[in-house]
Amino acid sequence: MSKFFSVNSGLYKFMSRLWDMLKLNFMWVICSIPIVTMGAATTAAYTITLKMVDEEEGYICGPFWREFKANIKKGSIMGVILIIAIYALYLDFQFFKAVEKYSFAFLAIFVLGVILTFTHFIYAFPLQARYENSIINTMRNSFRISLKYFPKTIFLFIALLIEYIIFYQLSWTLLFFGLLLGPACIILTISGFARQFFRNIERENEIRDEETKIAKAENQNTSY
Repeated sequence: MSKFFSVNSGLYKFMSRLWDMLKLNFMWVICSIPIVTMGAATTAAYTITLKMVDEEEGYICGPFWREFKANIKKGSIMGVILIIAIYALYLDFQFFKAVEKYSFAFLAIFVLGVILTFTHFIYAFPLQARYENSIINTMRNSFRISLKYFPKTIFLFIALLIEYIIFYQLSWTLLFFGLLLGPACIILTISGFARQFFRNIERENEIRDEETKIAKAENQNTSY
């Protein structure tokens, strides 16, 4: 029984992770209330969840607040761009429902817009949390990663859709848990996929750099 409640037990690790997720979700909600700072809050949350995936996380509040302040400019700008894109998609969908003559055109624009918005932003905030880059390049890299790992990105989309339905569509009880944990769970899910892709890309870059060094060394040797 003592082992069951020890710090190394599965129950303790589960409760510790659950408590961390509750704190992270609370911090994200509080820092997202001004709306325009939602992007900075999301970037800060990814700095925590990317470490959770590698089981390297420590304290939540201090690191979150530090990363939130560090990303207040770029993260907020990227968040505002995403909000504008989502609102534009919402308006287009309203036109689709209201206008009969050109409804197919509005639907086609909506579907294309959803695909482009999803692929340009799904990995943008994890990228912003892990790497230093411009906003445009971060969004471009998100799009490139989406294409590079297209089947897994589709699977991620389905997983996020299932999480959304479970937390926000099935019952009031699950909605309560969705408010307490939903955003943090979604961010953690994306982090699990993104961290795997980042590792692969970093490994490929290391191999490419090593091959480049070897090629340069061989060229120098043959030039003598």
